[in-house]
Amino acid sequence: MELAYIPSPSRGVLYLGPIPLRGYAFCIIIGVFVAVWLGNKRWVARGGRPGTVADIAVWAVPFGLVGGRLYHVITDYELYFSPGRDWVDAFKVWEGGLGIWGAIALGAVGAWIGARRMGVALPAYADAVAPGIAFAQAIGRWGNWFNQELYGHETHLPWALHITSSEGGRVPGYYHPTFLYESLWCVGVGFLVIWADRRFKLGHGRAFALYVAAYCTGRAWIEYMRVDDAHHILGVRLNVWTAILVFLLAVTYLVLSSRRRPGREAVVERGATDDPDTGGTEADSGEGETGAKPEGKDDAKADVPEPEEAGKADPDPDPESGPEAEAGIKDTATATADSGKKG
Repeated sequence: MELAYIPSPSRGVLYLGPIPLRGYAFCIIIGVFVAVWLGNKRWVARGGRPGTVADIAVWAVPFGLVGGRLYHVITDYELYFSPGRDWVDAFKVWEGGLGIWGAIALGAVGAWIGARRMGVALPAYADAVAPGIAFAQAIGRWGNWFNQELYGHETHLPWALHITSSEGGRVPGYYHPTFLYESLWCVGVGFLVIWADRRFKLGHGRAFALYVAAYCTGRAWIEYMRVDDAHHILGVRLNVWTAILVFLLAVTYLVLSSRRRPGREAVVERGATDDPDTGGTEADSGEGETGAKPEGKDDAKADVPEPEEAGKADPDPDPESGPEAEAGIKDTATATADSGKKG
């Protein structure tokens, strides 16, 4: 008798009238919101506009979902196109089956399209959303718990996962909760990227490359523990080979990028508040309490005479004396002389 274990939900869907509420879908949706929320905070901290991350995500997320499903269907095509299978099931995303490799690859294409439309460099955007993607994966893995899938070998550890369903060839029993292992690993990857980004000021896509390399490291050994059907190459699961290849590509990019383009981008989005090309922030623009002095204030001071000069000046000059009076006498004499000549 098992004294402790992780129970599986009795069902992965609840019905609100005719509307099905699926746990797998909810985990994906919550993960996307977390990724966009954290990505937006990091983007604004880098000097970008609020909302830019969400605008680009409108392109990246649908592309990612399609890419993730395509990778799963292609690598497990026998589940949908072999005799006795219904190919329509390939479109039932809510039943599980999203390959992270395809999701990241095609999601990057969608992000590139959105970034070009926004006038944003894709590497800077990728750095901002990298830890959020890791946390989204951590949340999304709990969708596998709702579907009672992606578990490992049998075990009697206190945290064993109790599988109760017998659908799809499952054998009820106690197994390694590989979904939980990967979820915790992704949380660690997210915090690793945040720390490294603050410590080393990663830029030009290197924070994203670190996320990819760190995730692949954990995915490789977790993949070895899974017992679900998968294609093998030289006796090794396909996803293990994929993790190794992607890890090498990510590390290569990290090394080459740090040599060719050290440091971090000074500007991530043109026209943002902190963009030096726009003339600075409102505090530097001459508005508000910290801005320039009101126009004409110094001129008004300049027009006010100093006390000593004011004292020297005659406040009420005699209108019958002075240069103006003399000019009037001369004009009168001239007029008299002229009138005499004419007469």
